[in-house]
Amino acid sequence: MEINAQTRLCILIGNPVKHSVSPQIHNSAFQALGLNYVYLAFRVIDLEGAVRGIKALGIRGASVTIPYKEKIIPLLDELDDLAQKIGAVNTIVNEGGKLIGYNTDGLAVYQSLCAYGFEPKDKKIILLGAGGASRAIAFVLAQKLGSGEMIIFNRTFERAKNLAQEIKAKLKANVRAMSLDDALLAQEIKTAKILINATSLGMTPEVEKTPIPKNLLHSDLCVFDIVYNPAKTRLLSEAEKIGAKIIAGIEMLVRQAGEQFRLWTGKPAPLELMFEKGRSALEKITKQDLTS
Repeated sequence: MEINAQTRLCILIGNPVKHSVSPQIHNSAFQALGLNYVYLAFRVIDLEGAVRGIKALGIRGASVTIPYKEKIIPLLDELDDLAQKIGAVNTIVNEGGKLIGYNTDGLAVYQSLCAYGFEPKDKKIILLGAGGASRAIAFVLAQKLGSGEMIIFNRTFERAKNLAQEIKAKLKANVRAMSLDDALLAQEIKTAKILINATSLGMTPEVEKTPIPKNLLHSDLCVFDIVYNPAKTRLLSEAEKIGAKIIAGIEMLVRQAGEQFRLWTGKPAPLELMFEKGRSALEKITKQDLTS
């Protein structure tokens, strides 16, 4: 593509961003649709300065990653309803100088589950973790539960309890909290249909770690790990071996990017291409990690 004076800029802000594959995913989509957009990643130390820069330079939009998803909220002009409920933002759209915050993480998980035939309605869901990603996932899935239930497990029980209470108050959904203890987990997982790991356990370089002992898994589960590096975590490998259905983190990564693409451009994202570019970019990073 030709970069010129009409090129619109979208960016990633976070710290660190060195291993992000978002530029490959987004730029391939812009090029495929012939859009005069470009996407760049920026390691941001001064968050307030970065937000001022988005306005001052007329940057069309931004992806927001660790550690700024919550910190950025007071610096924005407006939040959409879902981002307001979640209390975290991963997407900014610049509408004529007004910065609007969105969160596409939870919707990406819901879309992924449905794509694999695991509509959350009326299911028992176990969600591991109560951090930023877990908040987004919990709020979206809680709206889809119907007569089902969600149990949030976290090592710090108070954090899980607070999240569950917040969701129940805002959405009237059937959500409970429990301490991430193997005995409690074993008791609840027997009748669960969906298990989602929203912690960082198992992420490169600590690929031997897993949030749940393999003996607690069963073949009637759908196991979704939002960790995307490595492409197949230890949790997913062990789940696959006992016959459970698995969903890898690339699904959430690409689908949340697809929703960002739609918000910035007003056009449907070319997801198939974005998956292809995302997978190839992650393979390159894995090879570099193995040789470094």
